Amino acid sequence: MKRIVLACLGFAATAALAGSASAADLQRRNPPPYNPPPAVPYYSPVYNWTGLYVGVNAGAGWGSSNWDSLGSIDLKGGMVGGTAGYNWQGGPWVLGVEGDIDWSGIDGNSTNTLLCPLGCRTANSWLGTVRGRVGYGFDRIMPYLTAGIAFGNIKASSPGFAGVSETHAGWTVGAGLEVALMGRWTAKAEYLYVDLGEDKCGLNCGFQAVDNVNFKTHILRGGLNYRF
Repeated sequence: MKRIVLACLGFAATAALAGSASAADLQRRNPPPYNPPPAVPYYSPVYNWTGLYVGVNAGAGWGSSNWDSLGSIDLKGGMVGGTAGYNWQGGPWVLGVEGDIDWSGIDGNSTNTLLCPLGCRTANSWLGTVRGRVGYGFDRIMPYLTAGIAFGNIKASSPGFAGVSETHAGWTVGAGLEVALMGRWTAKAEYLYVDLGEDKCGLNCGFQAVDNVNFKTHILRGGLNYRF
């Protein structure tokens, strides 16, 4: 009986040692490889042009002013002013309305020494537009077409006569390209053709009872806008 008890105790001790060794072996096994979850792709948001903006613009104009008595006078000069507008974007299409008002130094003098020996002059001292815009957004780049109303003054003068300076409303049409910069800033370059109609100068400009003076100009300018 004593031998049986000792044999059982020996078997139990051997089993315990074997179990401990097996547990130690399990603890020393390498952990399973780590498989991270799939990365979520990052998509850069497409630029949205919707919103109110204000800005400044500057550029130059060149064109002509036709007098009934003298013929055509070449015009040229600089301009600078402010801009405000609003855009609505649906899909890639951008519809907007924009207005601007500029100081203008666009003017010219006659070289007709026979009919106006002292120099007849046409000038424009301020110019504004209210226009619709239709653009197509290629993310942060937007080409656009624009058209609307132009208004400003036509000043016609001849030395020794009263001359005229009247405000006129006409029309304008053009195209441009606007680019989104850092933050809320955008920059644009645009071309406009402007026709302000004509002044009826008559005897105020010389000895001719009927002497109409018109004003037509091409404008090339750049602008910087801040979007709200």
